[in-house]
Amino acid sequence: MSSDASAAATRWELFLDGARQRVQSGGSTLETGGTLTRLTGLVLEASGIRAPVGSQCLVSLAAQEPVLAEVVGFANDRAFLMPAGDVQGLSSGASVMPLAPYMPVPRLGDEPVRKEIRSIQGLLRLPLGEGLLGRVVDAHGEPLDRMGPLLNVAARPLDRVPLNAMDRAPVREPLDTGVRAINSLLTIGRGQRIGLFAGSGVGKSVLLGMMARYTQADVIVVGLIGERGREVKEFIEDILGPEGRARSVVVAAPADAPPLLRLQGANYATAVAEDFRDRGKHVLLLMDSLTRYAMAQREIALAIGEPPATKGYPPSCFAKLPQLVERSGNGLNGVGSITAFYTVLTEGDDQQDPIADAARAILDGHIVLSRSLAEAGHYPAIDVGQSASRVMHNVVPREHFEAARRFRAISSRYEKGRDLVQIGAYVHGSDPALDEAIRLHEPMAEFLRQDMQVAASFDDSVQQMSVVTEREEAFP
Repeated sequence: MSSDASAAATRWELFLDGARQRVQSGGSTLETGGTLTRLTGLVLEASGIRAPVGSQCLVSLAAQEPVLAEVVGFANDRAFLMPAGDVQGLSSGASVMPLAPYMPVPRLGDEPVRKEIRSIQGLLRLPLGEGLLGRVVDAHGEPLDRMGPLLNVAARPLDRVPLNAMDRAPVREPLDTGVRAINSLLTIGRGQRIGLFAGSGVGKSVLLGMMARYTQADVIVVGLIGERGREVKEFIEDILGPEGRARSVVVAAPADAPPLLRLQGANYATAVAEDFRDRGKHVLLLMDSLTRYAMAQREIALAIGEPPATKGYPPSCFAKLPQLVERSGNGLNGVGSITAFYTVLTEGDDQQDPIADAARAILDGHIVLSRSLAEAGHYPAIDVGQSASRVMHNVVPREHFEAARRFRAISSRYEKGRDLVQIGAYVHGSDPALDEAIRLHEPMAEFLRQDMQVAASFDDSVQQMSVVTEREEAFP
């Protein structure tokens, strides 16, 4: 059987499974189906269907593979659906049928399920479990690695009840990322959410790869959302390698995927990370990129008529970001954690881009990559002055924090006097603080540079930073 025919059979099996569940639960065997009346751009419009927002539906014509779609809005008796596949061949009059009923939403701990039980149709369920380790899947949970079907997994809903903020363990333990500049000056705590802000071509993917290889984590979940398709295989073979892949799950929804699948891919990657966290694992979630996730939501929102607000982004884009980001973090009572890195594209290296500005406000820190450093061959091109970790003071001793503060102060002093030094207008001895910054600039720059094939442990990074910032005794 061809892969297309197999996919079609799987979708029909899901439909029939949903019908059997409704019969067994005492529900009616009849469905409130509808008819496709309009297709404009990305949006399907159906009449005669009563399904809530978020419902999964099948749009089909006779002798043609059905198209999976999700209800994203409605107006009077018309429902607006966003397809999750190719709509080629659909025409007016195609049938629109809800796919499956909602199942009870699981709740962590012993607290009983109350209002979270939903009996209306349409909850999307995707495979979660230990069987995903070492696999590459798409936004539907279907394998892309040609390694056979998924084993040891169970279909579970993506919708989850948010954790109570008072039940989360605070961020108190430092995390070794294997990157010297981050370990020493921007120390990350286990369970922290941090943004990686960068323009195109400044080493963002390489830095992600370094953290994927060297970070101390039980499981790595990589969400490649809206990026180039060729990066999927390159990331797995050139960056993760066999050892890293064995403890990793890669969810790929490349740039040519419909916007609904890009949104779903980000949610699925987060759900995978949550599942492993609930099993007591320490998870590293790498999402590349948060900007493409927002752009996918913008495409959907504009297509169904939501008015643009800031630089073409509708309000729903800014509402979706915290809903996604807040799902990561420490688990209940310190059991399991998700430390998340979200890349944020800064168009034209503009740090005030609306998505970058919104992400900076909801994340626990930001690491900014500088184009000028990348052009000078300084990798990783981390701009220490513009970067910050908001939990560093909670996870490192005071001596470490003071050493990092001194390093940043010296670096900032040099940057302020750089122009005077370069044009020869500065007279040595007129400013002792600048003299020290000039003397230490090259050792500090050498300390921040790191080969992508070399890991720097947390303790070694802190020790080397302290040595570099010593005064005349260390560098006469």
